Amino acid sequence: MLLGEVPNARILGEELSPEVGAGTGIVFVVDPLDGTTNFLHGFPEYAVSIGVTVNAELVAGVVHHVVTGEVFTARAGAGAWRNDQPIRVSAITDPKRALIGTGFPFSSMDRIDEYLPQFAAVAGQTAGMRRAGSAALDLARLAAGQFDAFWELKLAPWDIAAGILLVREAGGIVTDLSGAPATVSHTGLVAGNPTMHEWLLRQL
Repeated sequence: MLLGEVPNARILGEELSPEVGAGTGIVFVVDPLDGTTNFLHGFPEYAVSIGVTVNAELVAGVVHHVVTGEVFTARAGAGAWRNDQPIRVSAITDPKRALIGTGFPFSSMDRIDEYLPQFAAVAGQTAGMRRAGSAALDLARLAAGQFDAFWELKLAPWDIAAGILLVREAGGIVTDLSGAPATVSHTGLVAGNPTMHEWLLRQL
C-alpha cells in the first residue's frame, strides 16, 4: 500500500528489507507487528509502527495500537497526537513520582550483566517500572505522558523510528546511551521529558 502511494520510496523493516538504510530519498521504516510475542500469547500490547525519513531525517510517524484502536501520529514541526487530541510528555520532575518504561535483554543475554545494575539503580528511586514488550508503544505512551522516561539497551530502526519523532514532537528528548541525539539505527535508547531524561541518563 505504501509503495502504491509513493512508488519511488524504499521500505526498511525486519521482515521486509532489513539491509536498506535510512539514507537518501524517502524511506518507510516499518514494523508491521511490534510486540510479536505479546500477539502470539494474546497479551494486548502490540502495534503497527511506521516512521518516514526523507534524506535520513524523520518527517512523520504513526503507531497504531491494534487492540485499543488508538493511533499516535507525529509530523516534524507539527506536534504529536493521539487520535485527534494533541499530546505532550509529562511534567513530572521528581523520580519518586515517575513511572519508567524499559525493555530488557531476552533473545540474547550478552548484555544482561550491563542491564541488571541499571535496573536496580532506577527501580530503587522511582514510583514503578514497566516492561510491556513493545518499544513502539512504550515511546507512544511516553509521548502521551503515561510514562515519564524509557530506556532499552538494544533496539532496531523499525522499533523506534516513529516513536523517536512522537516523543520529540511531544516535547521530550530521545538520545542514545551516550547522550547523543538518537538516530534511526540499531541503537540503545534513553528517552523522557527533559528533566527525567537527564536524570535517567545519569543513572545509566
